[in-house]
Amino acid sequence: MHPIRQNARVLTAALTGTAVEFYDFYVFATATALVFGALFFPASSPEAQGIQAFMVFGLAFIARPIGAVAFGHFGDRVGRKATLVASLLLMGLSTLLVAFLPGYAVAGFVAPLLLCVLRFGQGFGLGGEWGGAALLAVENAPKGWEARFGAAPQLGAPLGFLAANGLFLALGLWLSEADFLSWGWRVPFLFSLVLVGIGLWVRLNLTETPAFQEALKHSPPPAVPLGTLLRHHWGAVLAGSAAVVACFALFYLSTAFALDIGTKQLGYSREHFLTLQLGANCFLAVGIVLAAWLADRFSARGVLLAGALCTIAVGLVFGPGLQSGSATAVFATLSLALFTMGFVYGPLGGFLSQLYPVPVRYTGVSVAFNAGGILGGAVTPLLAKQMSNMGHGSSIGLLLAAAGVLTLIGVSLSRPAA
Repeated sequence: MHPIRQNARVLTAALTGTAVEFYDFYVFATATALVFGALFFPASSPEAQGIQAFMVFGLAFIARPIGAVAFGHFGDRVGRKATLVASLLLMGLSTLLVAFLPGYAVAGFVAPLLLCVLRFGQGFGLGGEWGGAALLAVENAPKGWEARFGAAPQLGAPLGFLAANGLFLALGLWLSEADFLSWGWRVPFLFSLVLVGIGLWVRLNLTETPAFQEALKHSPPPAVPLGTLLRHHWGAVLAGSAAVVACFALFYLSTAFALDIGTKQLGYSREHFLTLQLGANCFLAVGIVLAAWLADRFSARGVLLAGALCTIAVGLVFGPGLQSGSATAVFATLSLALFTMGFVYGPLGGFLSQLYPVPVRYTGVSVAFNAGGILGGAVTPLLAKQMSNMGHGSSIGLLLAAAGVLTLIGVSLSRPAA
């Protein structure tokens, strides 16, 4: 039987969980760009409200490494399956409750405070999601299929993005502006309940991974996986964290940040820009599939190095492409950036799994992935927003180039676990 067909349930569980993750995360990102500034913060300049909204958006990237440590601890001690169920529940509940939050006009400073709490909860749950989903796929992969199996969670990214972006686009087309700002933006958060339910149904029918079961036969799990990780594998944590910076920077500059400046500074309508991003999202899926195949054919490390070099090159054209005034040029810029993201994202599941031994692998993969996300997913869009507000929009691609350099260094210095 073909390896993919034989492991269809495992791959489906890995893909659906990450699809929910990216759906939840990008629903929040889209709402941040479109409505959260004016809705949850005191009346001031749109620029100041936008900065405050992106600061809340970035809060989840601070919570993610904390969640990575907590869920990694139980993932390495209790097992992958139970931990993945818990992370999905926390993530989904935090996203769902955003739909019921009052705005600043109703609740004053309580409104942004509650938004921060739920954003932190969302990030905390997400901290254990991707690492566990990647291990679920990789630790069930036949020899020679590690990168392609490990790409299953990554394919959840374009699916989640498509669902989130498509739903916001449909609501924008169906509703008046007043209805969208009043209640329409809440619908995508409510819809998260359906996706989480599907993800839970799939995951509750899984068994534990063979690699984790085999490791338990040889020795009990470490009492404190994080302590063991930092004592014996701190170099792999640093290298792994640097290796993921480019994928986060490419994604959030091409999605949340681009949507923000596209609709607020560059004069595109919300529906027009969302359509451009939906089309560009297809290139992310193509990039992930191609990169995963090449990683198994050659090496994950080599594909990531090539992707990092391409990220640096994309950084040189990203700012001018967005600022060009041409929708065609914007679409080409976003498509190129997301296709390149496929090469620094698609092989990550297989690549990071090689850096850590099984007893601390859940913690190692999760901590590295989410620590790198602070720089790539939180700091980079916030700096880009500030640069754009100061009139330096054509230079924001330099942030991508810097992210590419960091990833290049991290991948170059990485070594597989003994």
